Amino acid sequence: VRLVESGGDSVQPGESLRLSCVASGLTERGGFMRWYRQAPGKERELVAAILESGSTHYRNSVKGRFTISRDNAKNTVTLQMNNLKPDDTAVYYCQVQISTFTYWGQGTQVTVSA
Repeated sequence: VRLVESGGDSVQPGESLRLSCVASGLTERGGFMRWYRQAPGKERELVAAILESGSTHYRNSVKGRFTISRDNAKNTVTLQMNNLKPDDTAVYYCQVQISTFTYWGQGTQVTVSA
């Protein structure tokens, strides 16, 4: 199983980015798909999650700015990030959890600075 993230970049505050994660090699579909992030010197934190049903969950600091979505047929998960703030600077990781198995991507860097 391989998860590959893309879309990270350096942007100014207020700008937008769209992160994508493609999962290949999965023998099952569904489960949880999540985005985490880890800033320098900080612990990894959950940013957003989406169930196979489409139900979503966001951490408070990104509500109203970030939108998570998924394509079950393509095993992809996307994170649309609007109105980015310097505090959003981090390495963003996608995670897929199916049954008792959890898979991680290698991360993509998002930097927000003036």
